Amino acid sequence: MIFPPPPFRRPAFRLQFAADLMTSCAFEMETIILGWFILVQTGSVLLLAVFGALQSAGTLCSPVFGLVAERLGTRNLLAVMRGAYAGFAGLLALLAVTGLLTVPVVFVIGTCMGLFRSSDVAMRSLLVNDLIPPEDLPTALSISRMTSDLARTAGALTGAAVFAALGFGPAYVLVTLLYASGCTCNLLIPRTGKRSTAALMASPFGDLRAGFAYAWTTPLILVALILAFVVNFTAYPLSGGLLAYIARDVYGLDQSGFGTLSATFALGGLAGSIALSLTGSGRSPALVMLAASVVWHVLLVGFVIGQSLALGIACLAAAGFVQNFCMIPMSLVILRTASDNFRGRMIGLRMLAIYGLPLGLTLAGWLTGRIGLPATGLFYCLLGVAIPLAIIRHWRRAILA
Repeated sequence: MIFPPPPFRRPAFRLQFAADLMTSCAFEMETIILGWFILVQTGSVLLLAVFGALQSAGTLCSPVFGLVAERLGTRNLLAVMRGAYAGFAGLLALLAVTGLLTVPVVFVIGTCMGLFRSSDVAMRSLLVNDLIPPEDLPTALSISRMTSDLARTAGALTGAAVFAALGFGPAYVLVTLLYASGCTCNLLIPRTGKRSTAALMASPFGDLRAGFAYAWTTPLILVALILAFVVNFTAYPLSGGLLAYIARDVYGLDQSGFGTLSATFALGGLAGSIALSLTGSGRSPALVMLAASVVWHVLLVGFVIGQSLALGIACLAAAGFVQNFCMIPMSLVILRTASDNFRGRMIGLRMLAIYGLPLGLTLAGWLTGRIGLPATGLFYCLLGVAIPLAIIRHWRRAILA
């Protein structure tokens, strides 16, 4: 691979990479800090799962965010979103320092942040598409994904260490500074001028209906959206929302061990992003994403069974590696398949599929309390294997085309 990679030769992409990296680090620190705060204060895995689900509540608004990006520009939208994150994080820091922070307050503010946060990753992909020519898009998407993977490593470890050493308030001051820096970098990105509003109707509701109809009648996009819902419902609750519970109650770890598990999954993901940036996703990214989703769920079985910490870490790292062979080709399929006039709305629908996460996480929390984590994890993983195989059988012509 030529060094530096072609996307990094563009100043706008370098600014976006920095903005995404700082924002992602803040996301991961929040996940560690707030997740552990809820678990310690309440002792309830169900409340932990509900809190994680509420942070994804904004997925219901994702198609609207895609439409706003088409009308106002993705760069502007991301700057506004990240400014909102900084404001909410600053409020949490202030409440913690003044001793007014409570579990209900964390739930309310976390829900408000979730209205914006759920659409962040998809808007990044849309901005990459605006900044990078088509021939460099696969490499650029892989590099962009690295920001999340790097952050899951650095952010998780830093968040756990700062929280353990200094407490909630100082940790959240750092989170606020990271969000504010990400917003500033976004504002420095030049306007792309690639917005297309020619096909937009006078009514936003008419535009949204047209977007849903377009997705329903475009097989590859429909496949990508279904798979996005499935992996968010079955895979991410096990490697994300319930990770604090798995760390403490299955493997007997403290908050530092929780951060280590989160970083392990992220390191695997980072390795997967690097591998994809070097090799690409092949001639059939749709088939790659479906096959990777099957392997991903198989590996998660080894993690949730909890036979030994060494086996769990190995399976979690491998699952992190394989997940990016699912998620990056998924974005590539949508961006390549969608026409210019519908691309923002298709990315918005892609984020709507993330609503599978709060649904799956809430159900997993309830099931874990009833039948235990191993049985819950096995049930989720069986679903995660069966549905992609059914998709391949039903849409094989479109997938292999």
